[in-house]
Formats: sequence, structure tokens, C-alpha cells
Amino acid sequence: MVVTIISVILVFCLLILSHEFGHFIAAKACGIYVDDFSLGMGPKIAQFKGKETTYTLRPFPIGGWCKMRGEDEESVDPRSFKSRKLWQQMLTIAAGPLMNFILAITIFVVVFMMMGTASGANVIGEVGESTPAAAAGLQPGDRIMAINGLEIDEWVDISAAVNAAKPGGALSLAIERDGRTLQTVIEPYFDEEMQTWLIGIIPQKEHLNFFRAIWLGCVQSVQFSVAIIQGLAQMISGAIPADVAGPVGIVTLIGQASEYGIQSLLILTAYLSINLGLINLFPLPALDGSRLVFLTIEGLRGKPINQAKEGMIHFVGLILLFGLMIFITYKDILRLVTG
Repeated sequence: MVVTIISVILVFCLLILSHEFGHFIAAKACGIYVDDFSLGMGPKIAQFKGKETTYTLRPFPIGGWCKMRGEDEESVDPRSFKSRKLWQQMLTIAAGPLMNFILAITIFVVVFMMMGTASGANVIGEVGESTPAAAAGLQPGDRIMAINGLEIDEWVDISAAVNAAKPGGALSLAIERDGRTLQTVIEPYFDEEMQTWLIGIIPQKEHLNFFRAIWLGCVQSVQFSVAIIQGLAQMISGAIPADVAGPVGIVTLIGQASEYGIQSLLILTAYLSINLGLINLFPLPALDGSRLVFLTIEGLRGKPINQAKEGMIHFVGLILLFGLMIFITYKDILRLVTG
């Protein structure tokens, strides 16, 4: 429980801090006056006054803000948000979600370089206890050369061969160990959670260099983003049941990830950061995507939109967003209670 609580606080703070810091550094770079930079919600528990910005820490790590002068109210300050050029305003708003993607890529780079990632080679890294692979005598370092006569060149060939065989049927494996070729027979088992046939092995890990880690981190971030968008599209179309996690659901996921170790927790943090960045780009009132839409309309019209009307739309959107979060939290709690 203590580990879960610490993990939840650290993950939430990291996600919020990266998002708001994106707005903050972009605002500073564009010469916008930032009145308040806050991490957390609720009453102030700590405060520091910088040269011009007040930095505050609040107890509940479920939100935060970067309050820029003139963003939601009229201001005659020459350094107000609305006094900046349109592209500077749009950059400042987009920088929050962008920083979430940068955080995710950074996490992937750290994981791939320091902790390693699964190698694509057909070499066994670990053999699970009490699994068919262990019963058949497979060992870490064994290279799987063939399954049921099918040549194995890389790790993906192993999964394909195991699932291509007769369901539940015995597999004949040719393995290379210490320069010798050995034969063994394994009966796979069906994993209900993953919905696939397994034999109980995982690939070797490899530690990537900096440039490969960045490339793979970008690829992984794009793949996660596509998966999230596809999932949301399928939920909206009714192709799959709507299953959205709120704060309680995310706390549960973080707790589960922390049980598997720091690498699982970091990967989940990267996934949540991508999720936060994407959601904020949606054109929904009170989100960054909506503000970008208003700025785009302003650019097309050639004149500013009435700030009072825009502010009211964002306010109503914020109320609806809080209502949605309360509903999702209720569903999360109900799911936990009912199992």
C-alpha cells in the first residue's frame, strides 16, 4: 500500500508537472507574463515568489495550472497572452500536450538504455517456473532453431509457430545450446488473459544505444497514440464496450504496475503521459484542443473572439468535464466493489 501511494503521487505529479511546464517554458519563451504556476489542487501548502511568477504546491496531485496574464480575462499588459502574435499563443497552448509526448519518449529512452528491451533474436532470456518450457528442460541462452519443422529466424516467428500448430498439440523444438543441436517436445498452454498459446519463455533483453533508443521511443509513442485513437473510435462506434478509467482506475493500474517493478511502472507512466497529451488535444471545451480551435477561428476571421463568450464556453466545458470525471470515478469504484 505504501509503495502504491508513493507511486501514485510520483506518477500524477510527473504527468501534471510536465504538462504545465510545457505551457510555462513556451510562455516564458514568447514573453508572456506568468502570474502563477501551481502543482496540485486544493489549498496552498507551500509558496515561493520568483522574479515575477508565484510557484505554489497544493495537496491533491490531480491537476495544476500555469496562469498566464490575459489568457482568460481582459488585460492591457503589453506582456499579456492576447498581446502576443497568434502563432505564439498557439505554440504556448500546444506546448503542454507536446511536453507530455516528450516525457513519454524520454521515459522510453531511459528504459531502453538502462533497463533494456526485448531483443528480436530467437534466443531465450528467461524460462518461467512450472511452465511447459521448464518441464521440457529449456534454459536461458538456448536458441530456438525450428518448431515443428518450421525454421525460426527471430522471436516473432516463435509466437507465430506456436499458435499456428494444432491447438494444444505437442510442439517439436530444435534448439541450439553450446554449439549442439538438441530436440525436445513441449505442450503449450492457453493464456486466457492474453488469448494466445504460450510455452513459458521470454526473449533476451538488449540495451540500446542513445540514437536507437530515441528512434524506438518515438516509434513506441506513435504506436501507443494510434492504439489509443483506434480504441476511442471503436468505443464511440460501439464496436467495443466503453471502458474508460478515471482517477480511481488509474490508481489501480499504477498499483498493479508497481508490483511488477520499476520498468512496468515507467512504461505505464509513458502510456498515461501519451494519453494525457492526446486527450488534451481533443477539441472539447476547457481542454487545450478547444483553445487551439478558437485561436484557429480567430486567425481565419482576422479578429479576436469575444473573451467573455469564449471564457463562458470553457467554464461550461469544465463543469461538464468534472461531471464526467465524477461519473467515471463512480464506475471505477463500482467495478472495484463488484470485482
